Amino acid sequence: MVKYVIKRIALMFFVFFVILTMCFVLVKLLPQTNAVQFGKDANLILQRREALGYNKPILVQYAIFLKRSLLQHDWGVSEALYLGQDVWKVFVSKIPATLMVNIYSMLLSVPLGLLFGIYAALKKNKWQDHVISTMVMVFISVPSYVYALLVQYLLCFKLKIFPLQMKSGTDYFSWAMFISVVPAVLSLAFGTIAGLTRYTRAELSEVLTSDFMLLARTKGLTRGQATIRHALRNSMVPIFPMILGEFVSILSGSLIIEKIFGVPGVGQLYLNSITALDYNFYMLLTAFYTLIGLVSGIVVDISYGFIDPRIRMGER
Repeated sequence: MVKYVIKRIALMFFVFFVILTMCFVLVKLLPQTNAVQFGKDANLILQRREALGYNKPILVQYAIFLKRSLLQHDWGVSEALYLGQDVWKVFVSKIPATLMVNIYSMLLSVPLGLLFGIYAALKKNKWQDHVISTMVMVFISVPSYVYALLVQYLLCFKLKIFPLQMKSGTDYFSWAMFISVVPAVLSLAFGTIAGLTRYTRAELSEVLTSDFMLLARTKGLTRGQATIRHALRNSMVPIFPMILGEFVSILSGSLIIEKIFGVPGVGQLYLNSITALDYNFYMLLTAFYTLIGLVSGIVVDISYGFIDPRIRMGER
């Protein structure tokens, strides 16, 4: 297991540097904004570009970039969105809004997804199962931004239960802030609920028809006892790592949902950096999203070995 973890971590860093290198080279092929256009901040921009070696060969620039960004946490200054401000500080200030929306979404979607999946498996091939399965297919097939627009139209515009946009400010634990993020939370939760419901139903339905469940029933356990003591535990083996992966990826946010509901988080910052051609923000956020995706995958894979001892025994 230790060798497997070390191997996966090494591969993760290799993939991370390959993607980071490709993005860096592609960014350097794009035209840079003339520093004169920044007015009074032109000298600051020129000094930063000089420090990053913009007038040197691309390999030297890449070495300087890796040293300053990964070792010194210096990703440069914004050249468009937040003119002259430190990119890393702006990025850190955006994380709380993304965390808040995604944590609320996970706290809502995980229990509901598991409950709907368990209920559908217990009512397999009955009308309850057909209704839940149909709704799951609809919510999985439709993109999240469609839910966002429907939620915004019905709950915010027509019924006026919630505001159209997230409340500004940093009072993230106030009631007014919570009410303002509910539409974004609902829009993010629909897809996760549907996915968990589908996987839970499929795994639990398979376990309920296994031979050991029949043996448990013949030994005198009721259906409820056999389901709670044995079926649920075994069906959670492939589902629990998926939940862990979802929690690891809460930092990544949602690009489109944050844009629609005005959430001042990491996702909206990423879209704005691409639109404004703010290359320093783009490099930082690309590295961030890449690392979150890779770490999430490793956590899911490694957690299988800790959740199910049979995997560790098979590896030996």
